[in-house]
Amino acid sequence: MQRVKQAAVHVDGNCVGRIDQGWLILFAVHRDDTIEDLRWLADKCVDLRAFSDEQGKMNRSVIDIGGEMLIVSQFTLAGDCRKGRRPSFDNAAEPSIAKQYYEMFCEHVAQRGVPVQKGIFQADMQVSLVNDGPVTFVIDPPTTSTKGNK
Repeated sequence: MQRVKQAAVHVDGNCVGRIDQGWLILFAVHRDDTIEDLRWLADKCVDLRAFSDEQGKMNRSVIDIGGEMLIVSQFTLAGDCRKGRRPSFDNAAEPSIAKQYYEMFCEHVAQRGVPVQKGIFQADMQVSLVNDGPVTFVIDPPTTSTKGNK
């Protein structure tokens, strides 16, 4: 996830999602991820206090600042590049499950009161952003270390 001043996603030259201040979430589903994992991740993204307060300290959440989220599916984040010269995507969830989890993640964020814009699942997308900071985090659910992904 990247803290942004603005971000947009285009498909076939058309803007399908655009936000101003908030989070750009690049979202991947691993084959062993659970519904509990995606709920935990959604809550973490909504509640993470990584926006500056009046003293310049990271002390505000996306809700606190009235921000938005642009959530883009990106299965390549599940790629494993440790062996050879070609990434392995064996850890990525099957597309039908990944799409379901992606939609559930977006829905959970929206239910928490954060305006959500999305990319198009499995589309060839062009993402543009103005990174704020830059502030970027990789967030895995607590169970990731027991899945053998790392």
